[in-house]
Amino acid sequence: MKILWANGAGRCAFPGCQCRLCTDEAAKAAQYTIGEMAHICGEKPGANRYDGSQTEKQRNDYTNLILLCPNHHTLIDRPENLKKYSVETLHKMKSHHEGYVNGRLEIRSFQNKQEVAAYVYPLLKENHNVFLSFGPGSEVARRNPDSDAHGVWMSERLSTITPNNRKIVKIIEANSRLFAAAEQVVLKKFSLHARSYEGWVTDEVSYEGVVRFPEEFDAMITRLADVRV
Repeated sequence: MKILWANGAGRCAFPGCQCRLCTDEAAKAAQYTIGEMAHICGEKPGANRYDGSQTEKQRNDYTNLILLCPNHHTLIDRPENLKKYSVETLHKMKSHHEGYVNGRLEIRSFQNKQEVAAYVYPLLKENHNVFLSFGPGSEVARRNPDSDAHGVWMSERLSTITPNNRKIVKIIEANSRLFAAAEQVVLKKFSLHARSYEGWVTDEVSYEGVVRFPEEFDAMITRLADVRV
């Protein structure tokens, strides 16, 4: 489930949709997730594309799931659409979407470290704002412990923070030559943090195994980006 949300960046995989699968906060209503993990080979007998030879584990594995919005999940599972949305078609749809997401993380080269910082800074701030808005210590979580804040936080870690971290790591590693030796040490600290954090989010490592976020990285990027705080 977590790999599916991370690789799909929390967006509907249906061609031309790509809607964000977490609602925006409106009035007094907290955000909540609307994404649905649709089965490529149907989950139950009689469902579209059901394959009786699959084990339960195979049926609910990442390889047999595609992340969709409710409308397109319903669309692909209508009996009359069985031929149109075949197993092969849905696998291609998922692969194309995840390829598109990965392509957005394409490596870029910059002329100087100030340009790198200017690119990275908004990504860092977006991650920080997600943490402040939906993290365990957020106002939403404190004000209403029974809200879906935890679910939104889980979703945002996968659809916002993890992709942003991946993008930052690719950028700083591809452009590390622009930084002084001492600054490169700070860059490596962030890379270690980002990779261990993703490992925790996807349940590959325990929370204790996460390298803490290097505050000196934030300070360096803020300074180089010439942001007035």
